[in-house]
Amino acid sequence: MKLTPELLAEAPSYINPIKERELFLRGHKLPTIENLGVSRDTNDSIDFTDNDIRYLGNFPKFLRLKTLLLSRNRITTIDATLAKSVPNLSCVILTSNSIGELADLDILGELPRLEVLAVMDNPVAQKEYYREWLIWRCHHVRYLDFVKVKDSERKRAKALFEGKSGELTDLGAMIKGLKTRTFEVGGTENGEKSAGPMRLTEAEQRQIEEAIKNAKSLNEVARLEGMLREGRIPQDKDVQMAG
Repeated sequence: MKLTPELLAEAPSYINPIKERELFLRGHKLPTIENLGVSRDTNDSIDFTDNDIRYLGNFPKFLRLKTLLLSRNRITTIDATLAKSVPNLSCVILTSNSIGELADLDILGELPRLEVLAVMDNPVAQKEYYREWLIWRCHHVRYLDFVKVKDSERKRAKALFEGKSGELTDLGAMIKGLKTRTFEVGGTENGEKSAGPMRLTEAEQRQIEEAIKNAKSLNEVARLEGMLREGRIPQDKDVQMAG
């Protein structure tokens, strides 16, 4: 099902328990966020739970929107301009999606009002330094995965990733460089296209996610990232090596 203007016009909108006006778009198996301009900037919250969304983006300029509920989708990528489109987000729930790398979440750090963030039950949540990285990147978050962020956690995160002069530590630079990419068959390093995008089967996608999820070190993650950069799909032995 597509998010059509007709569906948006018929979707319920009501005052939720925290006194926000919420647009209810749960459970339609929507593959894409689109046509939201039809609803205008009239909602504080949008519930996209239980859909098939892969890409978090394509929002019009919504200054009123504060809450996005996105649990149980298939999100792997977040739009680099999200903070410009919805700058006043204070709560983003991304539990049970398919986000694979810590750096894929960096854009959330540009949301100046973000206080509540949940990313548990994503492959990225298995990464070393997962909580520390998000606390460091998202400076204003008060609750991460429904657990209050402590001052001691902020200090530890800063010590891990930020040098005395504010520069990235080696660890921080390594994590920041591991970002999920869209690979092109026959493409060049600068992203020029030739034969069109590489399409992965569902089995291949699960295989990659399993390898990333089971990686035990940053070096192993880097190795898998290098294989993908070269357009090679991890084989069974690679999944076992990651475990």
